[in-house]
Amino acid sequence: MTVFILRRVLQAILVLLITSLVVFLGVYAIGDPLEILLPADASMAERAQVAESLNLNDPLPVQYWTFISSAVQGDFGRSFVYNRPALDVIFERLPATLELVTTSLILSLVIGIPLGLIAGVKPRSLTDESIMTGSILGFSLPNFWQGMMLIMIFAVWLGWLPSTGRGETGTFLGLRTSYATWDGFVHLILPATNLALAQIALVIRLTRTGVQETMPLDFVKYARARGIGEGRILFVHVLKTILIPIVTVLGIEFGSLIAFAVVTETIFAWPGVGKLIIDSIKMLDRPVVVAYILVITAMFIVINLVVDVLYSLLDPRIRGRAQ
Repeated sequence: MTVFILRRVLQAILVLLITSLVVFLGVYAIGDPLEILLPADASMAERAQVAESLNLNDPLPVQYWTFISSAVQGDFGRSFVYNRPALDVIFERLPATLELVTTSLILSLVIGIPLGLIAGVKPRSLTDESIMTGSILGFSLPNFWQGMMLIMIFAVWLGWLPSTGRGETGTFLGLRTSYATWDGFVHLILPATNLALAQIALVIRLTRTGVQETMPLDFVKYARARGIGEGRILFVHVLKTILIPIVTVLGIEFGSLIAFAVVTETIFAWPGVGKLIIDSIKMLDRPVVVAYILVITAMFIVINLVVDVLYSLLDPRIRGRAQ
């Protein structure tokens, strides 16, 4: 097991190095940040002074080496725009994104599992066809279009919910959260729903498939033979069996939701890291862009590493193949 974990850690370090190089070159090629940061009438002396203060005069290999040697020590540079450490800027916005992603995952489970169970126990019925059609819409419609429709219906036409911003936050268990105030809670509903729609469709399909594969198994027939009711069989025995792959998939999707919340946060002006990265790209704020992508990449690697380790613990054949 130690060799397996060490090998995965070395692979993770290699992936981070390659990612940092690709991202650094990509951000460097986008343009000169001085064109954004300085006014058009700035003198050559002012440009030279700012370029020197931001280390932009150094050759690209020197800039990359300076960045990577500092990043190893936890210093990803200072934001050109905010004049603060890039990691501080990112971690300041990260709680808002985590709150949005966590809420969308809860909605996925609360809505997706019951609908998947209903579709699974009534295959090829009108109810099943209706639910599966809805799940196809959740998968196929573009996320930005779904967001605009939610704003149009619930914010513009009906006027029930606010369409932008995080609203007022409060303190709960020492954390600033939207759940602590009614204004913050209602501001959370539309963006969380928008981010959850594709995940709800995924949970419906996983649950439906799991129910159809599990119901014909012997332990279900045995439970029926013992006189156990269909409701208890479905919600206790079958649900317990199919929850393992559903939770596993959603755990892996957690990282994807953080990375791809960019669209939702931009549409709803949600002050998370997704909106931050869009603003940083517009302003050519290289330290924030590179640090953000490396943080997200590291998060993906850690999640996949944890999943791989858990799988290897559960199934020694996987560990044997990896070694």
